[in-house]
Amino acid sequence: MDLNLMADLNAPHSMGTTIIGVTYDGGVVLGADSRTSTGMYVANRASDKITELTDNVYVCRSGSAADSQIVSDYVRYFLHQHTIQLGQPATVKVAANLVRLIAYGNKNMLQTGLIVGGWDKYEGGKIYGVPLGGTLIEQPFAIGGSGSSYLYGFFDQAWKEGMTKEEAEQLVVKAVSLAIARDGASGGVVRTITINSEGVSRKFYPGDTLPLWHEELEAHTSLLDILNAPGPEPMNI
Repeated sequence: MDLNLMADLNAPHSMGTTIIGVTYDGGVVLGADSRTSTGMYVANRASDKITELTDNVYVCRSGSAADSQIVSDYVRYFLHQHTIQLGQPATVKVAANLVRLIAYGNKNMLQTGLIVGGWDKYEGGKIYGVPLGGTLIEQPFAIGGSGSSYLYGFFDQAWKEGMTKEEAEQLVVKAVSLAIARDGASGGVVRTITINSEGVSRKFYPGDTLPLWHEELEAHTSLLDILNAPGPEPMNI
């Protein structure tokens, strides 16, 4: 086999994504894109990066898909045992601490950043970030993945305390759309999960329904459509 090809296969692969968790007045909204990439190759264009840990707690996964999936599986198993022993659902803080324990205990082998979000009757909606290395950070909002580089300034301007559920969902979709527009490793569709005292609701936003940002072109099936189409208007924040 060609030595150059072997070198390419054995080289470290860049793994990109965009994950977001936002608190609002009454719960949390989690969101993510759906592109799973292996270097320049898109391995899965419609993956689900928001994984259920319990009925009331979910986790957004970034980094190595294999690493984030095994951490989620272990935490789900331990939380199931915890729920059986206590006879009630685990709190968001307990779930986040379990994620931290596994991430920190295996920090030399894992390459994953996670955002834990959920709602419980004791503290309401909570968001916890667990970046590379296993630190646990409680935040009003958390962003992660390669697309997060484009979102810090946006969130400084757009996030506010006491948002309604609709405002939080709109903010998450807008932010993931911006990351998809700017980050080549993020793409596909947008998935969101809203968690509050009433339960969990999932929403799905296909790529062709996402808001366009400055200089982006709408999806077309023909090159002639692109050449004849007027340029899109910049989106208002």
